[in-house]
Amino acid sequence: MKNRQSMHGRRRRKGRGKWWFALILIMAGAYLFSTQFLPNREHIDPDWIGIYDKPVFMKGELLEGTAIGEGDGLKLPLPIIQSVVDPNIRYEQDSQSVILTTPQKLVLLKTDNKTGKINNKRVTLRFAPEEKNEVLYLPAHLLEELYGMEIHEDEASGAVIMMKPGEKLEHVSVRESSRKKDITIPLREGNSIHSPILKDMNPGTKLRILETVDDWYYVQLYNGYMGYVRQNDTVGGESRVVPELAPVLSPAKEKWQAKKINMTWEAVYQVAPKPASIGKLPGVNVVSPTWFSLIDGSGNLKSKADPAYVKWAHGQGMQVWGLFSNSFEPELTTKALSTFENRMTTILQMLHYAKLYDLDGINIDYENVHTKDGPNLTQFMRELRPLAMEYGLVVSIDVTPKSNSEMWSAFLDRRALSETVDYIVLMAYDEHWAASPVAGSVASLPWVRSSVTRILEEDDVSPDQLILGIPLYTRVWTETVEEGQTKVKSKAIGMKKAQEIIKEKKLTPKLSEETGQNYVEYKEDGALNRIWLEDAESLNRRVDLAQSLGLAGVGTWTRGFASEQAWDVLKEISQ
Repeated sequence: MKNRQSMHGRRRRKGRGKWWFALILIMAGAYLFSTQFLPNREHIDPDWIGIYDKPVFMKGELLEGTAIGEGDGLKLPLPIIQSVVDPNIRYEQDSQSVILTTPQKLVLLKTDNKTGKINNKRVTLRFAPEEKNEVLYLPAHLLEELYGMEIHEDEASGAVIMMKPGEKLEHVSVRESSRKKDITIPLREGNSIHSPILKDMNPGTKLRILETVDDWYYVQLYNGYMGYVRQNDTVGGESRVVPELAPVLSPAKEKWQAKKINMTWEAVYQVAPKPASIGKLPGVNVVSPTWFSLIDGSGNLKSKADPAYVKWAHGQGMQVWGLFSNSFEPELTTKALSTFENRMTTILQMLHYAKLYDLDGINIDYENVHTKDGPNLTQFMRELRPLAMEYGLVVSIDVTPKSNSEMWSAFLDRRALSETVDYIVLMAYDEHWAASPVAGSVASLPWVRSSVTRILEEDDVSPDQLILGIPLYTRVWTETVEEGQTKVKSKAIGMKKAQEIIKEKKLTPKLSEETGQNYVEYKEDGALNRIWLEDAESLNRRVDLAQSLGLAGVGTWTRGFASEQAWDVLKEISQ
């Protein structure tokens, strides 16, 4: 009897165990089904909700910093504007000045002041720049007007979405359900139905596609929300490009589009030469007299200009591009470039002289500059450009070949400068400078070619923006041996003087294929004298180089060094 009861009990326990096991299997299956096949219904907020009142987005990226204000009074933090719109916007703390530059506009703003200046003309702003918690905010409408930005502000979420000119925008819309018109479609955190929901989207909601992942779109709504939506939950498909600002070609430069420039500098040390003494310059279409120079750290200039020279040049069909130099004084240059006020002093005086003497262009020649002042020189050129354009002036700047030399080359940002001027003039000479420890060519052809191509290739300067500077001088190198050491000294001479030496010494020039120049040497008073000649041979090769690379033209230093034969060779640049 007991055995039957115990056996019956074991059967009941086994039965209950089977039911429990079956229940566990059912529950596990239900859980597995729900996790594998049923969509997640959990709702979460984006990370920025509750942290940023007015988050700022660009190309689907949440930027660091927030906007303030709303509507027409919307303002964006300067660090964001500098990072995604224009890194060259300047804020000078001492004067609380904000400087914005475009090819056509120079804008000066002051913190908490509705009065500003555009191209040095006073204007009244709708909203002033504002400093808040040590962050400067600029009116958003300025970015739309000056840079062509499109800015969308969502009233409900506070999100601000910025779109740059040239940016491609691809859109789809949330589809409408065929079963029920008001059914929503989820925007999910990840590309899975098991990912939490960020937003329930109504049919017709416009979505910007940021990325395609398998059969999902990664999208952004115009309230700032970003997430994933299944492609088959969307309809339509349209794309557009934010309109780009039309490239600006100054009317002054437009005149040169179909012509090559054949410029020569006129070195003026005291007074300009009398036009009657100059003679004919066949082929030359630009003269650049060295008339204007910096005289103090406040940015003031000295003038040696001569209206008679301008009248003569115009009468010969030549433009006059007045040269403005920094007097090659590094400390004066540091001060003169250090503030907007000082830079504007120089710029306004330049423009005054340009108008007074009826100049056609400005040629900037800043040399012997500290590397730390390079960015300020570039800023100076950015500020000059729009004002010079208003005056109808061609703007050019002289640069040296690239090297690590601080005061000679390293301060020049040739890429940035090319964006601020009509022409860059490469002073492709002084390969071996006056105090060089070894004798050599002033500008050997391989060195010149390398100097040009480095700027074209490394700095993305357009060939039709680059003028090749050519020397019309050479150096007589005198080598002596003292205590077993070769000592070198040099003297600069022009082309005429070099030919006189050849004739006087009865020398026969020999072509050096290494330099692409004729070469002579002679002994005198126990010393060896060596000359790498600038003559028709070297000039012809330089003109050929400029033509083969499609350069804008040539510029020669300096007219007074040239022989009559030089102009006949140089005019071939126009052929």
